[in-house]
Amino acid sequence: MTTTTIIIEAVIFDWDATLADTRTAVVTSFQRALKTVNITNVSNDYIERRMGIGAAETFREILQKTNQPIDELTIKKLVEYKSQTQIELKWQVQLFLGAIELLEMLQNKIKIGLASMNNKKVIDTLIHDKGVEKYFQAIATGDTVKQSKPHPEIFLKCAKQLNTHPERCIVVEDSLFGVKAAKAAGMSCIAVTTGAYSKEELQKEKPDIIVTSLEQAKFYLLKHISSL
Repeated sequence: MTTTTIIIEAVIFDWDATLADTRTAVVTSFQRALKTVNITNVSNDYIERRMGIGAAETFREILQKTNQPIDELTIKKLVEYKSQTQIELKWQVQLFLGAIELLEMLQNKIKIGLASMNNKKVIDTLIHDKGVEKYFQAIATGDTVKQSKPHPEIFLKCAKQLNTHPERCIVVEDSLFGVKAAKAAGMSCIAVTTGAYSKEELQKEKPDIIVTSLEQAKFYLLKHISSL
């Protein structure tokens, strides 16, 4: 961004690997679900790098990659198994350093949304368990949209729920899919290197800035949003 102050009315966060370190729980839940259909040759790294597109789309890709038959009933059962397992593993999830401080800074000063391709039941459980549900005025999840990231639908849906225009939103994301979706939605984007992607990989998607932590994101927002 070239200006020192931008007109921003809302900050929209991703959840997995952005606000919370969920990678271990996500990978474990995917692997356990895949074992129910006798798939055991998918690497943890592959799963980590698909975080952001939603469980259903990830399972479709894996079934296709492993030459397994794809039907929506199987996908639905895999998603349900994965979601329930991830809920059971909620004790493995920790908020990243600076998450609470960032949300506290934004609360009552700007609209805050959450846009995650994870399942609504999982997100509702985790944000309640971590004590952060009070910060979000709008929550959009993967099972409430038709298109997965990098399609912008989930961010546009969240902006609509927040009653703000896309160009007045700034997204905080960790994945290539999320950055692509934010930019496709016409939103500003802070990319954070807390997920599976390097600074160099994220830079190719042209986020407005790349930071290494939520604490750095906080300083950037303080500098660039006039209402803070």
